[in-house]
Amino acid sequence: MRASVGDRLLVHGRIVGQQDRTAEVIEVLGPDGTPPYRVRFEDGRETLMSPGPDTVVQHGEGA
Repeated sequence: MRASVGDRLLVHGRIVGQQDRTAEVIEVLGPDGTPPYRVRFEDGRETLMSPGPDTVVQHGEGA
């Protein structure tokens, strides 16, 4: 998985009824766009994340 600052990570719900979540990549800490990423969720919460197979990268404009 590779992402850049400004990309969005779509994290699919893992159980029935759990909503998908979207987080914006605000810092890439791995080499060449690889995890871990510092992300900000829609509610403003920030965390360090190494996405799993339930996550899709939505590349930003011009990517």
